Amino acid sequence: MTILVTGGRGSVARSLVPLLREQGLQVRVGSSAPEGADAVRCDLTDPTTFPAALDGVASVFLYAEPSHVGAFVTEAVNAGVRHIVLLSSAAVFFEKADESPLAKSHLDVERALIGSPIQATLLRPGTFCGNALAWSWAIKSGEPISLPFPGAHCDPIHEADLAACAAAVLTDPALAGRPYTLTGPQSLTFTEQIGILGRAIGREIAVKPVTREEWKAQMAGHVRGDFADALLDWWQSCDGVPATLTGTVEELTGRPARTFESWAREHAGSFTR
Repeated sequence: MTILVTGGRGSVARSLVPLLREQGLQVRVGSSAPEGADAVRCDLTDPTTFPAALDGVASVFLYAEPSHVGAFVTEAVNAGVRHIVLLSSAAVFFEKADESPLAKSHLDVERALIGSPIQATLLRPGTFCGNALAWSWAIKSGEPISLPFPGAHCDPIHEADLAACAAAVLTDPALAGRPYTLTGPQSLTFTEQIGILGRAIGREIAVKPVTREEWKAQMAGHVRGDFADALLDWWQSCDGVPATLTGTVEELTGRPARTFESWAREHAGSFTR
């Protein structure tokens, strides 16, 4: 059985591929810029790359790129793909998710898969631990981190746990064909996350409270306006509100989810000069 893993250069795929190979499975790594003998060009924004990538494939780990998902599903059906595991997002639960740039792309891909004859398994994580890397430049520079809602809670999940869950549902037919909401083991505020990062690198990290407008202006060159507004609205809704946690990681993998503290220790070098 050949498994196509899309987004081959992403943090989840990089952890998933060795897990599958350790089980003796044949893995084809798909990427817009493939590297290595077992890699193939699979650009989810370019349908001409789909036929070769899907040839002989039985299962797919799919990133949620909506631009040509219809063509991808059609080609997957033609290739005889039996199972697609989608890395979606818990943002699909947002009120008015169809109008949210944080949710709509994932929702569109979910609907395309659910409406297809291929069995679909939906992984819906909340916040990735790796989102904290957005603070790395400020931390390395010794600048304070600007936060419009420092008391906003999130449920950071380690990307290695996402990979382990994907491996479980790809290899155990009894787990396939259902949606799974995935979280880390703790509800943490942004301030608490930054405190954990500070302990990991051995120094205190300053936080600078800012208004919504100030943060949006600072990020104007990096985050488009509608996406920034959606992020701010989400953070505001989570301000002082602990995240709802699930035990799904342990249910799928047989072990507790990794903590944000463990991720911070592993990635401390990304926050130091």
